[in-house]
Formats: sequence, C-alpha cells, structure tokens
Amino acid sequence: GDSVNQTEGPVTVSEGALLTLNCTYQTANSAPYLFWYVQHLNKAPQLLLKGLTADKKVEHEGFQATPIKRDSSFHLQKQAVQASDSAVYYCALSDTVREGCGGAEHKP
Repeated sequence: GDSVNQTEGPVTVSEGALLTLNCTYQTANSAPYLFWYVQHLNKAPQLLLKGLTADKKVEHEGFQATPIKRDSSFHLQKQAVQASDSAVYYCALSDTVREGCGGAEHKP
C-alpha cells in the first residue's frame, strides 16, 4: 500500500534560519497528489501546500516544496522561520483520480 515517511519528533530551529522537514513516500500511483498540513496548538489541521505536478515547486506563505519524482520526495522548506511557525506538520499523499467530476444532477 501507500506510505509516507517524514521527519519525526521535535525540530528546533532558530528564528530567521532555514527550516527543512523531509518527506518521502511510496505509492504504486505514477502521479500522486502530495500534501503538507500544518496544525497549530489547539487548532484543526489546515492544508499548507499541495503538489500536483512532478518537479514543479509550490509555495505558500513563505513555505515551499517540490514533488521530486525520481526520489519520491516532497520536502518542506521555509527560508526564515518564525516563532509563529511552531506547529505540527504532516506530509500526506493521495492516489485520488485527477479527473474532475460533475455535480449531482438535481431534478425537482
């Protein structure tokens, strides 16, 4: 089945320094969706980044990640980490089919 391995345990980084959280995955899908979620204290997880195209960098709020197909990785980085970035980060993948689907037809 599919699996994800990411940096475990607390990571200590000085403010203003580079943050890197590693994520590698295994899947039979040739083009999986990849995600990073962030969960701040006492809050629900929120989607931070999603990688949909191999080798194309995605960015949001100073965070960036690139899905690298050849080594099955989606490492998260932030150039200048802040105290407000203290949180739990989750890497995830999905083999959801990419094709769009229409909404259910409604008939009165």
